[in-house]
Order: sequence, then C-alpha cells, then structure tokens
Amino acid sequence: VQLQASGGGPVQAGGSLRLSCAASERTFGRFVMGWFRQAPGKEREFVAAINLSGGTTDYADTVKGRFTISRDTAKNTVYLQMNSLNLEDTAVYYCVADSTLIRSSWSSPSAYDYWGQGTLVTVSS
Repeated sequence: VQLQASGGGPVQAGGSLRLSCAASERTFGRFVMGWFRQAPGKEREFVAAINLSGGTTDYADTVKGRFTISRDTAKNTVYLQMNSLNLEDTAVYYCVADSTLIRSSWSSPSAYDYWGQGTLVTVSS
C-alpha cells in the first residue's frame, strides 16, 4: 500500500487544518488507518486511528476533543480534522496503515507496516 499525505502547512494557534491521506490500494477498506506525528527532537507519537468500518476510533489524550479522524472508502482516503491547534501540535504528521491490527496495538508505531511520507504542520502564535 502506498500512502500519500497532504494538507499540512502553516497555521496560527487556534486555527484548523484538515490532513488527507490517499491510499493506492483498492482494498483500502481492509486496513486499519491512523496518524502519528513527530515533533523536532521528540519521538514519534500516536495521534489517532480508525477501524475498517470507520465506526471505532481512538485518540491520544493530547488531541482528544480537538482532532477527528474519518475515512471515505469510496475515495480510499483517511482524514484528520485538526481544530484548536496549539504550538505543541507542530510536527510532521504521518499516515499509517495495517491490515492485521487489533485495537490494543493501534497506538504502537511498530505495529504498522505501511507509512506515508509525512506532511509538516507548523503552528505559530
């Protein structure tokens, strides 16, 4: 599976962005999809994940209530709507996918086989 993330860029604190991730695989519906991020000098961290049907989602505590993950199977695309952005949200955001994950593994970066190239989000005051 090839993943192409887009939608990053500069934004002011308090603003919003929507990231998109287009998957090349026609069996997109068979993959758990997620987002991770990595800020400068920090380890990669889990942001959000969504199950095959889109009916179940998980979020990191740091983004819960501000970010929303969703998927459009017809478009082979997963989205990350980011609202109320703050300086700590500045990072490279990576789209991820895996066909075998159980929910307890969703937050582990090593559990995902497929990673996109990343898109940079820069939040300024």
